Amino acid sequence: MKKFPFPLTLLCLVFAVHGIAQPASESCERWTVLDLPFSAGAAVERPWDVVFGATLSHEGGQTVTVPGFFNGGTQWIVRFSPSLEGRWTYQTYASVPALANRSGEIRVSPNTKADRHGAVHIAKGNPQRFAYEDGTPYFAMSFELDWLFALDWDNPAGIPKTRSIVSHLVNSKFNQVVMNVYAFDANWGERDKIRPEHNFAQPAVFPYAGTNEAPDYSDLNLEFFRHLDRVMAHLHANEIVAHLMIYVWNKKVNWAKPYSPDDNRYFDYVVKRYQAYPNLIWDISKEALGYGMNDLNYITDRIDRLRRMDGHQRLVTVHDYTYCRRFPDKVDFISMQEWRPNLYNEMLAALRLHPNRPILNIEHGGYERTMHTIFTGAYSDPETCLERNYLCVFAGTYSTYYWQNTSWYEVVYEPSELRPEQQPHFRYYRYLRELFDRYDFNRLEPKQYLYSPYCLTDNSRVFLYYLPRGTDGLQGMAPTEIRGKTVKVTWFNPLTGEYIEEKNRSIPNRGGAWTGFPKPDAITGPTTVVILEVIE
Repeated sequence: MKKFPFPLTLLCLVFAVHGIAQPASESCERWTVLDLPFSAGAAVERPWDVVFGATLSHEGGQTVTVPGFFNGGTQWIVRFSPSLEGRWTYQTYASVPALANRSGEIRVSPNTKADRHGAVHIAKGNPQRFAYEDGTPYFAMSFELDWLFALDWDNPAGIPKTRSIVSHLVNSKFNQVVMNVYAFDANWGERDKIRPEHNFAQPAVFPYAGTNEAPDYSDLNLEFFRHLDRVMAHLHANEIVAHLMIYVWNKKVNWAKPYSPDDNRYFDYVVKRYQAYPNLIWDISKEALGYGMNDLNYITDRIDRLRRMDGHQRLVTVHDYTYCRRFPDKVDFISMQEWRPNLYNEMLAALRLHPNRPILNIEHGGYERTMHTIFTGAYSDPETCLERNYLCVFAGTYSTYYWQNTSWYEVVYEPSELRPEQQPHFRYYRYLRELFDRYDFNRLEPKQYLYSPYCLTDNSRVFLYYLPRGTDGLQGMAPTEIRGKTVKVTWFNPLTGEYIEEKNRSIPNRGGAWTGFPKPDAITGPTTVVILEVIE
């Protein structure tokens, strides 16, 4: 087992004295990550197989059972995130007597971070939308960054590369990163054009002992997981959700045999170690069924196994629509990989097929190009990739942005150092997020009125129309809700984030009332959004 040189950063800590965790009253804020360390007093044989955890009880009656995990030497940790303020008590259980029946108290104060709202849940009363734990709407803006785990694993002093790319995501208002626990190499891309400092295809770290080429499945590598802690904690500090894919089948990872004790050991350890992070969404596997690695039964087994261990009940999905479509009740939201040109209609059909689940198009075929190619997919033009995202959103679903030079094994962690024409169009997605900060996505549903383009509306006062490429303006039958009323007309440019307000318009109150709003000359891009808001 490797020794890890980095100090473990704890957001809240109950100290162990002389190898014994003393009962104590500690304090921390709601939705922080709390590590409770315990010592077995001496080395334990087969530590990965020790049964250990704690039952935590809130003064209001809520009880949470959380499995703990081995952290090297004689130390075990119970990692917990309190979802309620007030007084919690805990008592440990263990197959090792020295770890059993430890007790203590935790005092949880209100959260003081204005932008922290708890874990992502399904919105109450609105099962096709996400919301944070406190009810704040969560408009998922996802960014694919598979190899994020690999950026700074060998740097004991800090995580500067991770901080660099995450800072760009924060500034661009992305609030979800789709990432692998581990990935190794791939069969595509212009490898000879990648600068060595950006090539993370074959990381020298591995979640098992040994290496990807020569694994020792009987042991896990704490060096790997302690570094992943740093990545997860940094995302949490920046309020970015980690959409964490436990496996990946279309990379060259030398995984343990499915269902084997070695496979279960890895899977269980990931679930035990990371479930406490409020900024977590589980994904069983990237490309879960598409490469012949495993079948539907294996994915179901993994989901059931995860749910039995996850005391925090984080959301679960599978990066495979074949599975999600057949077993929607096994996942909390539907993940699709829809590339077809008629994207809006396909996403709208999925929304109607699954009325009790949010829909995420985790790969819509758009992979924005830059100075060289890693994976082109079906679309690589930046504006076309953006349009694919808008089509998903206006169908009432969520989407994901890929930039070819961060989404896979090449990670340009400081894209601002590239020439302007080579940089990703992050700003487009900041404007998209800001649009739905202004108009609450959770209050809108997709509709298409006669002759009109795609619309999102609250069916009362707000109507957002997305005008696709080649459209000269908004034409079509006026919704009955605005006939005979005056509306405020605002145009939005998806490429600049600019809002252009026009004079208010009175809508005729008659059957077949026609709306005709020509696109302003100031909007020169291929697409636009026009917003009609009832003012009387």
